Amino acid sequence: LSVLPAEGTFVTMKVIRELQSNLGFSEEELRDYNVRQEEGKVFWDAANDALKQKGVEIGPKAKDIIVLALSKLSEEKKLRMEHIPLYEKFIGE
Repeated sequence: LSVLPAEGTFVTMKVIRELQSNLGFSEEELRDYNVRQEEGKVFWDAANDALKQKGVEIGPKAKDIIVLALSKLSEEKKLRMEHIPLYEKFIGE
């Protein structure tokens, strides 16, 4: 989420808001995974049987926004190690 722009056009911001919502936890997930925040860190019960992968659909406009943001970070030499898996997934090597 830190890769996504904080400013943009109306359409861009609507797409980003939808992405943030889809990537966040639902009330059910908060309960099932026992998600909690302690001392500024987020924890959950990894051993919980309710855990499952969450699929998030990323449409073409959202993909364009992510690719543009990652490309800009790379061009400005501001990519960090935590960006690499995302960069490889959306842009490649």
